[in-house]
Amino acid sequence: MKFLSPLALLTLCSVMAAPLMAAEEAPGLTGCAAKKQGIINQIELAKSHGNAEQQAGLETALSEVTTHCTDASLKKERENKVLDAKHEVSQRQADLDKAMKKGDPDKINKRKDKLAESRKELQNALDELDK
Repeated sequence: MKFLSPLALLTLCSVMAAPLMAAEEAPGLTGCAAKKQGIINQIELAKSHGNAEQQAGLETALSEVTTHCTDASLKKERENKVLDAKHEVSQRQADLDKAMKKGDPDKINKRKDKLAESRKELQNALDELDK
């Protein structure tokens, strides 16, 4: 009996994870092709869940990507996101330095949290740059 519980749990997790794996971008695709494939996967997921409004919005997004996306423009957009994120990190670092000079522990902790959040956003932007 104890053997069936983990087996049933594993089976349930596998079934629940299948749509999540289907939503991932196809390996090997980059730029606009990867972006299109990601939207197509999301459309299929919305169809399978019967979410017509989300599906319609995603189809509009797919149409826009098909019409306007170029690899060069996408790369430029992603580079701008990285620059913005770097600027945000430097601003948060300056805010933390200022709070540390004042010595207020609450402000220091808040600034540290904000800086960590900004660094995470920068890392996400850097990761997107390679896609």
